[in-house]
Amino acid sequence: MRIGEVADKAGVSVRALRYYEEQNLLEASRTPGGQRHYPGTAVGRVRLIQQLYAAGLPSRVVRQVLPCVDTGEAPPALLGQLEAERVRVDERITDLLAVRDRLDDVIALARDPDADCSHMQ
Repeated sequence: MRIGEVADKAGVSVRALRYYEEQNLLEASRTPGGQRHYPGTAVGRVRLIQQLYAAGLPSRVVRQVLPCVDTGEAPPALLGQLEAERVRVDERITDLLAVRDRLDDVIALARDPDADCSHMQ
């Protein structure tokens, strides 16, 4: 498949495909004229890469995860790294929920300046 066809089917830009190639996340062969040619599996691979990015993983980690998807096996160090990332995300969620609660208090106070705000810190 040519680059434009993969981009259309995967719902990404041609620029994104070039970036994935630069990051060694996606492989393409070249025609004698220098055009990229992707295998039929490229669309699925690009969608997987998009999911991994959406999970907040940087390119270097995506590069480590992709072979695990191919083989069905992940090294313990990578699993530990992914689990640590999940803990970090959980901590961010907890922090954001606390920020949201404080913002709710500010909104309530703005709506009713006479409200009891002794619980606000």
